[in-house]
Parts: sequence; structure tokens; C-alpha cells
Amino acid sequence: MKKIVVLAAAALLVAAGCSKKAANVLTVGATPEPHAAILNLIVDDLADAGVTLKVVEFTDYVTPNEAVENGQIDANYFQHIPYLESFNEERGYHLVNAAGIHIEPLALYSRKYADAADIPDGSTIAIPNDPTNEGRALLLLQAEGYIVLDPAAGLTAVPSDIVENAHGFAFTEIEAASLPRVLDDVDAAVINGNYALNAGLTALEDGLLVESETSPYVNVLAVKDGRQDDERIQKLIAALKSQKVKNYITKRYPKGEVVAVF
Repeated sequence: MKKIVVLAAAALLVAAGCSKKAANVLTVGATPEPHAAILNLIVDDLADAGVTLKVVEFTDYVTPNEAVENGQIDANYFQHIPYLESFNEERGYHLVNAAGIHIEPLALYSRKYADAADIPDGSTIAIPNDPTNEGRALLLLQAEGYIVLDPAAGLTAVPSDIVENAHGFAFTEIEAASLPRVLDDVDAAVINGNYALNAGLTALEDGLLVESETSPYVNVLAVKDGRQDDERIQKLIAALKSQKVKNYITKRYPKGEVVAVF
């Protein structure tokens, strides 16, 4: 009987150890560049803080939010605040901004023209098809004087909100991840920074029009509401806002393709 008790106690200790280990695992979803790259940079730092960071890569903007809302992952790092707020409103989700980390300037790219002024009237311009990034793309074109939007459209403007289009541009709405792949088929495309980087494009070097660094579209670490104060999340935020990450961003993206906001 004594032997059975000892074995049972040992089993409980093993189970408790496994449970504690599992509780210290933090799974974070991210798009590959620069988000996953930044997260992978701090895996060892989280380990030193007692947290096992697992990075799961996604190539779209929908699945990582679904995974956080459903509890499949603990957090994600890929989106800006207007997109998060729009997603919550559209889906009835409960995602919150746990920390702002960086900005990726949006830019207009072209394989056919070396200057935005060279793009002829009637050209086709591809833009992201999700509500906030579509509006962001159109606001970039408006800021540079190419179109005028209905002021009531706000951050979620769509092509039908264009009230002046002096150049007669036609707009093709494409999934953000696919924009680099259609660049050869259109006259120009407005591409999000992370997808541009994956395609070997940099905003300040290749962009014909580039969003200002004062853009409100800060990329954030997102969690489900109620998880903001989780000790593991706070340790992750501390690591993301470290001098190590800031130095990495400055060195990795010297042309301002990614800009730290901390």
C-alpha cells in the first residue's frame, strides 16, 4: 500500500509540473515580416523570464483574430488599431490593444512607372479589400492630391466615397496578402508594409507615395479583453518594448520601413 501511495504522489508531482509548464507557454500569432521576426528575436528573453514563447505564423488578417477570440492562441501581433476596432465591430469580437509596438508606412508601388506623376489617367490601381486598409490606401492617395473623398467616409472610405477623381483611376480591391502578386498586372498598387517587405519592396526606396511617420496606424499586440494583465502578456510586452527590439528595428529597417513607437 505504501508503494502505491508513493507512486501516486510521484504521479501528482509530475502532473503538477506539466501543468505549471503548460501554464507558462504563451502562443502568439503573427504575420512573417516583421512581426514573427521580432517575436522570434525575443524567444530566449522570454525563456529567461520563465515563459515559453511559441510563434505561429499566419499569412492573412482574419485567422489570427479568430484564433485569439476562440482561445486557440493567447495573442497576436500583426494589425493596427483601426483594423482591430473595425474587426470587433463587424464580428462582435472582444479584442483589445495590449501595447503599441511599431508603424509600417503604407506605400504605392509600381512595376511600370518610376514616379507617381508618370502614372497615366485611367490607370488601374489595386488597393487592399479589408475596410480599414482600403480606407487607409485611399487616404494616402487623397493626401497626395490624386483623389478627393467624401469627408463623411472617415477611416473606412471605399472607392464609392471618391467625389473627385481627376485622373480617372480605376480601383481594384484585392486581399492585402495578394497585392504583391498582382503588381505586374496593374499599373500600381497600395501595399501594406509587412507584405511589401516579404516581396522585397521597401517603402522609402521603392514606394512612389509613402505614408507619413505620423500615421495613426500603430501595429499592436492584441489579446482578448480580460487578458491584458496576464503576467505572461506583461512579460511579452516588456520584451517587445526593450532596447534590444528597438535596436533590431533600426538596424534591420534603416530606411524607415518599420518604425518603433516606444
